[in-house]
Amino acid sequence: MAGYALLNVEILDQAAFDALRDRAPATVEAHGGKFLVRGGAAEVVKGDWTTHRLVLVEFDSPERAKAWWEAPERAGIRAALDECAKVTVTIVAGV
Repeated sequence: MAGYALLNVEILDQAAFDALRDRAPATVEAHGGKFLVRGGAAEVVKGDWTTHRLVLVEFDSPERAKAWWEAPERAGIRAALDECAKVTVTIVAGV
């Protein structure tokens, strides 16, 4: 069953985020993931969800998605991300 990491990223420091963003693809690929959405235009058509920069990454399983997010080699990236953005991360099981 596929697993997805859905990130809603509110950027607080664009320059710092831009430098960090370039480091993400290698970590996704190293964990067998694939970007499906990476900051494209989003429109909420019902409800009151505030979207910012949306990122959707597909993995082989929810466990792989969570392992990518929590990977020790990503500790520096997660810490830097916390300094330049507010991020909500949801791991979702596919069908």
